[in-house]
Amino acid sequence: MLETRVLRYFLAVAREGSITAAAQSLHVTQPTLSRQLMDLEDELGQKLFVRGSHHVSLTPEGILLRKRASEILDLVGKTESEFSSMGENIAGDVYIGSGETDAMNRIAAVIREIGRDYPDVHFHIYSGNAEDVMDRLDKGMLDFGILIQPVDIAKYNALNLPEKDVWGVAMRRDCPLARKKRITKDDLLDYPLIFSRQVAQSSPVRNPCIDWFAGNYKKLNIVATYNLIYNAALLVKSGLGVAITLDKLLNVTAHSDLVFRPLEPRLESGLDVVWKKYQVFSSAAELFLSRLRECEP
Repeated sequence: MLETRVLRYFLAVAREGSITAAAQSLHVTQPTLSRQLMDLEDELGQKLFVRGSHHVSLTPEGILLRKRASEILDLVGKTESEFSSMGENIAGDVYIGSGETDAMNRIAAVIREIGRDYPDVHFHIYSGNAEDVMDRLDKGMLDFGILIQPVDIAKYNALNLPEKDVWGVAMRRDCPLARKKRITKDDLLDYPLIFSRQVAQSSPVRNPCIDWFAGNYKKLNIVATYNLIYNAALLVKSGLGVAITLDKLLNVTAHSDLVFRPLEPRLESGLDVVWKKYQVFSSAAELFLSRLRECEP
């Protein structure tokens, strides 16, 4: 049976790339740590490390365990926090996953109010696209997910937010398209595009821009995909192409190198806060949901 202590040992070695350095950071002896790692490999029946004279690296099996061990320890920490916060006072941790959206301003306002009234409640925000957020939500690593539509949320409880995200194009200020107030499908057919990685036709979370482009989608010149818009903005600034993204996520003020132009016809996406059905919330998570519902229009 895997022990959390041994998983922490394993992750320390994976992080340090050295048994000696990991042993020092863990305050255990090197022989003790080496023995624990060998016992772990025996228990799993797999070789986890490639051992060199002064360095160790992960095998493919080790890479998989690093991912799983991180998830397990995150869940253990979340569970311990929930139980330690039980009592008369509302305290504890709330875990929220979200894509990049201007609706986080509403979430931030609720968090600020709770922080003012209940200083022992702490929030942890995980940023990722819908697939990432749903995966962590399903594994119990998040209490809530904020999902940008369209997403199949039938397996969750949901609270619809009033905000709407507007799709458009981020480009350099000197781009010829920047002279236009709105961008049409035809405008983009000859441009190198930087698209959300949820662009594949087979993706379980469908990017609404695929349907917006309709029959022209396969004609697009998609030169790069992105997960979060910050790095995509750097690609745009470099001159690689223009990025299909949501409004209000980038600095497009007069002093910025970038501008944003909405799509025409206009394309909007709604937003939902979701959580697992039959979820038993901590007092802190219950408070967050209650305050969020109070903000409903």
